[in-house]
Formats: sequence, C-alpha cells, structure tokens
Amino acid sequence: MAIDFSLSPELEEIRSRVRTFIDDVVRPGGAIIDGEGDAEPLTGKDRIKALIGLRKQALAEGLWLPHMPTDWGGMGLGHVELAMVQAEAARSYYGPWVLNCQAPDEGNMHTLLHWATDAQKEKYLKPLCEGTTWSCFAMTEPEVAGSDPTLIRTSAYQDGDEWVVNGHKWFISNAHRAKFAILVCRTEENPDLPQAANTAFLVDIPQEGWNDVRQIETMHGSTGHSEILIEDLRLHNDQMLGGRGQGHLLGQYRLGPARLAHCMRWIAQAETALDMMVERSLNRFSHGSLLAEKQGVQWMIADSTMELYQSKLMVL
Repeated sequence: MAIDFSLSPELEEIRSRVRTFIDDVVRPGGAIIDGEGDAEPLTGKDRIKALIGLRKQALAEGLWLPHMPTDWGGMGLGHVELAMVQAEAARSYYGPWVLNCQAPDEGNMHTLLHWATDAQKEKYLKPLCEGTTWSCFAMTEPEVAGSDPTLIRTSAYQDGDEWVVNGHKWFISNAHRAKFAILVCRTEENPDLPQAANTAFLVDIPQEGWNDVRQIETMHGSTGHSEILIEDLRLHNDQMLGGRGQGHLLGQYRLGPARLAHCMRWIAQAETALDMMVERSLNRFSHGSLLAEKQGVQWMIADSTMELYQSKLMVL
C-alpha cells in the first residue's frame, strides 16, 4: 500500500504559500539574476541588491526562518513541516537562501539556539536570524574517515583561559565567506567513551591561526568548500560551545536535522528535473509522434518517478 504524504489543512496551507511564493516571486527573480535568454546576468552590487530584495519579500510574506521559533522571528515549524517547506523552497536554486533556511546556516542556527549561552546567541545567532552574516561548520578532516567524528585529529590544549588549536579540516562549506565557524576538535586524551573526546568552539573569522588554504574543486567546479589549516589558533574559554567533551553530541544534534533538510532539498531539485522532462516530452514532436508517446521515453520517466518516490520513503 502506498504511503500518504498529504498534510493537514494547516500545513498544506503553509506548503501552498511557499510554492506560490517560489513560483511567482523567486523563480522570476532568479531568472533576472541569472540572465536567462539573451539577458546579461546580474553581478556585483546589482546582484546583491536583487537577492536582498527577494529576502525582504519573503520576510513580508511571513515565510522567513521556517526552522526557527516565533520568538526569534521564525515560523516555528517542526522537522516534518520543515521538510515539506524545504522541498518547496529548493525548487528554485535561490529558494532556501531567500527564506533564510539554507545550509550550513540553517543547521548552525538550530545548534546555537539549543547550545549557546545568551551572550553567544546575541553575538552569533541574532545576526544569522537577521540574515546579515554567514557561518560554517568545521568537523570533516582529510586524514580520517569523515563519517566517524570519534577519529578527529584536530586537537586543542588548554593554556590558562585559552585553548590552543592545531589541525586540518576540509570540505568546509561556506568557509570562504563565513564570519564565524563552529569548530569541533579533540580536547580529551583518554575519555571514558570515544564520543566524549571532542569539544566545540566558536571561531571568529578571519583570525590568526585560521588559514583558508583553497576552495576544493568538485565535479561542478569550485563552489565554496574550503580546506582549512589551523595553526596555533587561540580561543578563549568563552568561545566554547556547549560543555567540554560535548562536541560529538553537539555534532550529532546539529547534523541529524540538517541531513533531513539537505535530502528534501535534493528531492525538490530532482522533482523539478522530472517536471521539466515530462513537459519536454509532452511538447517535443519527433519522428511522427510526441516524445511522451515513445516507449523508451516512457520507461525513463516511469523509472525516475519510482526512484523519486523511493527517495521520499527513505527520507520521511
């Protein structure tokens, strides 16, 4: 029996509002920014102005910060509701950013909300919620398996009121423009549990000892995933995020919901591609018939539809 992905009337109304906003505002705005057709793409201040304009419209429509509580200016949605919003927002490349629920900031906001002190929230979380700053999350390392944070080698030792950090991180998304990082490093040499070895810190960027070596090339070019070399980086005790030895727990708390949001964004992009394929097949006439009437094309559309449904089942 198929699983029913329908929502309650209240949530369906939110989903519908987001879809309408993406279709009527963000997609046309994105086309202008990207310079579709014969138009030139916007650059520099013109591009920034256009993007900020889209964000102001999202705020005015009450579609700002879907993942944050209402007392932080957000929509106060839970994980399931947020997944549905992400699935609509990401139908446009700019959608999550316009709604201020883009990675990695979305996950970092969620983390700061529950782990930061009041002073840390004022300094780091508030600007993120206002959309006036950028952040990154630095945990993955080249020397060890990135999926096992208990193997982290970046280490910190205490020197009075400060911690001195040395290590190596890579594939740190958004680090090239971030104003601060959540850094996970090893502080405990012989913990009772391997999951109690790490601690998280807040790092202001730029800062002496934090070196952005390069943006790593990927299959679709260099898109903001940095390699970071950390050399004698000094961090005050006040920059510790959460308790000592709580870095692993904090990381899992952050990454769990973020994985859900990521997956729904990719599903949204796959759905958009499928919609484009179907539309093309219904309009393209070739060798005596529409593409949609050709068995080989029907197979591809059917296979893609089933794979997309399977992906939804795995995520939700």
